[in-house]
Amino acid sequence: MQDLTSTQPLVSVVIATYNMGQYLSLAIDSILQQTWKNLEVIVVDDGSTDSTEEVMAQYRDNTKVIYIKNENQGQPKAKNCGIKNTKGDFIAFCDADDFWEKNKLELQIPQFANPKVGVVYSEVSFIDEHNNRYTKDDHEVRYSGKVTNQMLIENFVPFGTSVIRRECINQNGIFDEEFRMGIDWDLWLRYSLEWEFVYVPQQTYVYRVWSGQMSNNYRGRYDHANRILKKFVSQHGNKLDHKYVRKAWADMYMREAAVYARNEKQFFKPLKKILHGLALDPGKLYGWKVLVKLFLGRC
Repeated sequence: MQDLTSTQPLVSVVIATYNMGQYLSLAIDSILQQTWKNLEVIVVDDGSTDSTEEVMAQYRDNTKVIYIKNENQGQPKAKNCGIKNTKGDFIAFCDADDFWEKNKLELQIPQFANPKVGVVYSEVSFIDEHNNRYTKDDHEVRYSGKVTNQMLIENFVPFGTSVIRRECINQNGIFDEEFRMGIDWDLWLRYSLEWEFVYVPQQTYVYRVWSGQMSNNYRGRYDHANRILKKFVSQHGNKLDHKYVRKAWADMYMREAAVYARNEKQFFKPLKKILHGLALDPGKLYGWKVLVKLFLGRC
């Protein structure tokens, strides 16, 4: 296998940003300060109206930083624009309000010595909007190898930690611009059909948690998750284990029910979804727990 550490192939890093001028330089500098030196940073400004242009002016003479300013078109188009302007053998991502640890690429790129590996991802740590760092004791389960069955049920890859082989894009495409949210889950599902994933347990990515994030939009998140799963199964159903497809839909209905019961204090809509989920996967203990909590008014 090729020694990627000694040859240092080019890594392209895509930052799609919209009105994140206050954090953007931290993200860019964390990439430029990598111990892995052969890299480029493609910053796609999705029509920002804040200080983003002024921030980017300081990188005007840095040949490793490419700045592209577009009209506002949304996250999928901005990320795809960045990908289309990359030159690297490997492509990575950093959200503009997050940043990398210095040894991220040094830890992850050598995993691609196995030609079957298409995606390498890692553990994540956290920071708040005031730059206070902290950890979460989430006990998230991560997977390596052929991960389609597990990915159907849960997107366990923290997006910003991911590095992908260019051949994944050439063979399996870029982000689906039909979707506004959950675009990484759709991408991983497609890639998982042909490529292996590798999990690196070190924390290489620092994720910022703050009040205005899109991830707080649970209605939009579940609407898109339903659409993504439906489209993936309809297009690739002949390649899937349908036991896991049922489990995936069951998990979707149960978790959606819990979120609606907790946030909107609904009863009948969550009840219908829980029962639907349990019909698909009656052995799912989580669904029974949600059902009991729903009747006790404790969701």
